[in-house]
Amino acid sequence: MNPDEINPDLDLELNRIIRAPQSAVWRAWTNPDELQRWFIPAPTVLRVDRLDVHPGGGLVTSMSDDGANFTAHIDAVFLVVEPGSRLVWTNAIDSMWRPQQPRPVPLTAEIRLLEHPQGTDYRVVVRHGRPEDQRLHAELGFFEGWGAVTEQLAEFAERSS
Repeated sequence: MNPDEINPDLDLELNRIIRAPQSAVWRAWTNPDELQRWFIPAPTVLRVDRLDVHPGGGLVTSMSDDGANFTAHIDAVFLVVEPGSRLVWTNAIDSMWRPQQPRPVPLTAEIRLLEHPQGTDYRVVVRHGRPEDQRLHAELGFFEGWGAVTEQLAEFAERSS
């Protein structure tokens, strides 16, 4: 199987046209100050604890409902970084390269940014290792949660570009 293929039993995907240049969307993903402004459904607040955007680098975030007490959100590692166009990270390995069993599910997320006449063709594929993890992630609100942050990303990138 080609890694670019979508497996409907294991993968979830979102696509959206963002009316901002790829550089603005890339910056929103790779600049900690910008990432924390959109990467969690509001009104929950995100804190970026570590963002080393290179293969093997860490992605560590915390979240808070009151803006004061933060709990773990993501502890992941970047697998692929193609500046300006592609990020792949997984939470199956933590930012210290130790295997982990993240809740609610282990996943690998691939973010692709492609040129589009109206701005950026934004594509997300979230891969799971087992069909039951894909179903659980969908039942827990993948489309609502990732859809909400994608909308927040679009609003942020379109406003800041």
